Amino acid sequence: MRLFAAVVPPPEAVAELREAVRALPADPRLRRTTEAAWHFTLAFMGEVQDEVLPDLHARLARAAARTAPFPLRLHGVGHFGDRTLWVGAAGDLDTMRMLAERADAAARRAGVPMEQHRRYTPHVTLGRSREGIPLRPYLDALADFEGTAWQADTLCLVRSNLPVSGIPGEQPRYETVGAWPLEGQD
Repeated sequence: MRLFAAVVPPPEAVAELREAVRALPADPRLRRTTEAAWHFTLAFMGEVQDEVLPDLHARLARAAARTAPFPLRLHGVGHFGDRTLWVGAAGDLDTMRMLAERADAAARRAGVPMEQHRRYTPHVTLGRSREGIPLRPYLDALADFEGTAWQADTLCLVRSNLPVSGIPGEQPRYETVGAWPLEGQD
């Protein structure tokens, strides 16, 4: 199954982002992600074999147990090239990066072949374009976005079910298959 570790914003944060996104210009070339897809990926694992899952779950549980809950909020906007639009994060990003490193290490130690490690950029993807489009209107519209702070307190293991129908615009479906409370001490 195709998996990733994530922090999922609470419903209140999603509602704030939903309101901000409503004001964005419409462009059929930018395929917007659904609210169900709004999450901070910590470690993308790709296809994970079933026999690895028990060890992966145990290692992610340990990573969560070692990490304290931390304040977080959706904040600002950014992009990767001219194809991906995202909203960023503010708060205790050092702890979030540490949790991302721990999730990556947990997967590696469980035997999941991970991509080469690169600097973690916390973001929630809002839209993608296959052909690349000018993102300036979107960046300007969300430049002042500031969500309300919330406490990130759970490490989630999420399954990504890729589209299979062939219907244009179909989005992946996400299913949380494991969740562990952050329990570390400050």
